[in-house]
Amino acid sequence: MSSFVPFWFIVIAILWTGFFVLEGFDFGVGMLHGVVGTGEAGRRAAINAIGPLWDGNEVWLIVAGAAMFAAFPGWYATMFSGLYLAMALLLGSLIIRGVAFEYRGKRDAARWRRTWDGALTVGSVLAPLLIGIALGDLLHGLPINASQDYTGSFWDLLQPYAVFTGVTLVLACLLHGATYLSLKTTDGMHERARATGRLVAPVTAAFVIGFIIWTHVTASSTFFLNVIELVAILAVLAAAWLVYDRRDGFAFTATAVTIAALVITIFVDLYPNVMVSSTNPAYNLTVHNTASAPYALKAMTIVVVVFLPLVLIYQAWTYYVFRQRVSASDFTSAPPRAEVPEPRPEIPAQEGSHVRES
Repeated sequence: MSSFVPFWFIVIAILWTGFFVLEGFDFGVGMLHGVVGTGEAGRRAAINAIGPLWDGNEVWLIVAGAAMFAAFPGWYATMFSGLYLAMALLLGSLIIRGVAFEYRGKRDAARWRRTWDGALTVGSVLAPLLIGIALGDLLHGLPINASQDYTGSFWDLLQPYAVFTGVTLVLACLLHGATYLSLKTTDGMHERARATGRLVAPVTAAFVIGFIIWTHVTASSTFFLNVIELVAILAVLAAAWLVYDRRDGFAFTATAVTIAALVITIFVDLYPNVMVSSTNPAYNLTVHNTASAPYALKAMTIVVVVFLPLVLIYQAWTYYVFRQRVSASDFTSAPPRAEVPEPRPEIPAQEGSHVRES
């Protein structure tokens, strides 16, 4: 086996992890923008908290899919053909979400904005739910035959473990978004974001712990949890405690670690498989039987080693530039100023002239 094969599996795992950590709080803000921002000015402030960042964060999803296609074409072909309808729904949710960002402010009408706000909320829920279901299906198993073809239906994708994975990631994104808004907003929005985080934190912690236990039972034959699984549990418990302790920065860091540990757990327990066959373990798709040729992987490795650090530096600079907090008052139209008539200049009377007073 080429030494580049495990390297590229790690790269893909990092890309999916980076996508969920960065786009996760975008999804959370999309779900919460109507809750934290009670009025139009508040909703605009919540959206503008992620306005300069969300489209750049979505690039991680595109790169992750492209890396799967280039490094493991057999994996890409089976996964994207078997999950075709789910992928179409995912694409639709991402499109609706992106269009909502751009179009909600095109007309100054309450019904128009409510429609796009609803589309933004639905898209922000569906995207992590569908991706989570897909990742759960990879690990739990799907009907795949000896030709690496998916032989099930759409409903076979909605198995309990996969749906639980999707719901867990939705809740993790929700808490991640609440901690992000508590960092990025002020005044009433800041307090509502904190209150929302306190409501969501216990539920998220329960689902994360349940997901880790279920994943361990599904994929491992050992009794004790591995390091990544332990990190996920400790991180979500720390996030819940920090949210209640009003330590916004540390809480946001803890939710980021929680999401990262959840995604990494799936890939760690999956390796060396990339898709598990529920038909027959002999039909599992692995890094060995789905990888590209060694020369292609070598050439791709050179590209990623050169350009990935540059992309990370640029994105870090973007976050630094747009680090300021936003406030609902920034988006409240100032009342029109009353016009005060300017005093009429006095015209001095010319000598010898008669001025009649009105």
